Amino acid sequence: MSKLNETDIQGFVLRGYNLPFARFLFLHFVDAGCARTLIGQLLPHITTGQRWDGGKPQSTLNIAFTFAGLSKLELPKATLISFPVEFQQGMKDRAAILGDCGANAPERWDAVWLGKQVHMWLAIHAQSAEGIEARHRKVAALLEQTRGAVLLDAQDAASEQIDGKQTTREHFGYTDGFGNPDYLGVDRKSQPGQGKLMPDGTWAPLATGELLLGYADEAGELQVAPVPHILAGNGTFMVYRKLHQNLASFRTFLEANAPLYTGGKEKLKAKFIGRWSDGTPLELAPDAPDQSIAHDPSRSTNFTYGTDAEGTRCPLGAHMRRVHPRDAFGFNGRLINRRRITRRGLPYGRFAAEGEQISDAEDRGVIFMALNASISRQFEFVQQQWIEYGNDAHSGNDKDILAGNHGGQGKFVVQGDRSLSNPPFICSNLPNFVELRGGDYFFLPSITALEMLAMQLVDPR
Repeated sequence: MSKLNETDIQGFVLRGYNLPFARFLFLHFVDAGCARTLIGQLLPHITTGQRWDGGKPQSTLNIAFTFAGLSKLELPKATLISFPVEFQQGMKDRAAILGDCGANAPERWDAVWLGKQVHMWLAIHAQSAEGIEARHRKVAALLEQTRGAVLLDAQDAASEQIDGKQTTREHFGYTDGFGNPDYLGVDRKSQPGQGKLMPDGTWAPLATGELLLGYADEAGELQVAPVPHILAGNGTFMVYRKLHQNLASFRTFLEANAPLYTGGKEKLKAKFIGRWSDGTPLELAPDAPDQSIAHDPSRSTNFTYGTDAEGTRCPLGAHMRRVHPRDAFGFNGRLINRRRITRRGLPYGRFAAEGEQISDAEDRGVIFMALNASISRQFEFVQQQWIEYGNDAHSGNDKDILAGNHGGQGKFVVQGDRSLSNPPFICSNLPNFVELRGGDYFFLPSITALEMLAMQLVDPR
């Protein structure tokens, strides 16, 4: 296919900015006319997918809407009802489907998510904390000038800095950021293992329609999208989830179980996720981390599970293997090509060194955002079938060890072999290492669509 029109697509969709600071603003529309004026005033400041030939900007700005927000903007009813039903309902009303019950139930979420008052999401990413504040001041001035929206809440996030350098570590100590897919026509630094597996063992980009509306997906079909088509084209849907990490529980659990596992603490920790803490995949280095693999883009994601059917190198239920099974289900990986999502996000809260006194009550975790053309077929399927249910991973009712909603009842099986350094092992009575604190489903329109919204030009006929 020809190259995408990057100037019409929001940069947040096309690029992992890899900027170390972020602030997410949640806004409520009071008056539709004023809200449209605000969108028009924000338009020149929205960061597009155009290449940064002069280097990264000091900050970026992107925008998205809930279904309630689009309704408040007075879109025609024929347009509103043409959106996918899961987007219309929103994440809170999909709680039963997603397994968001118990500790993850909506009544336990942050107050801002308890109603449907969040209409718009504004994302600021920046190279520095000062860059965040400078961009926020400009946004605040537009809010005051237009009276277009009320700021309900804001969420800060930032990468961990080690020796003054940005890292991709999260609070549990794992190195993150390896797995985003390649898509046809999307210009990015690609590496083997990030696309779809081909019959000859090479990797190719996924169909553009797995990420963007208006393009064919892996089945050669167009996704359910709003009308008119120009409103949907070059847009996508985003899942926003604030995931609180119970770091004290995680470290306590690991310390309690490590002495019982003769493979050692670091290996047990690696078995949980499928990578050593430095990012080395267990599938390529099952006995010890290897930085030459972790830091080599041609190797760090270039592996399959087809020759490890019993999970002796990487457990069948390891987090990474569950959410991206590659060829683990056979058929050369074709069964998972329509379940891929693009992840965005950053940790929030204070980082705590090993051995430091901490509490689960401290506010820390990760802001998880998933971009996909079909929330139900992509994110919801992965959440329901691969995180909250283990049958596809030959794990019965066992949930994902890190992201699963265990409620103190879960278990995790580490497959092993006869060697002393790689024994089989079972972890039981799993607590929730991660708890949901809220979120919603959003539509990220193209620049053209934002102009239509600002000028009230959406016509489904």
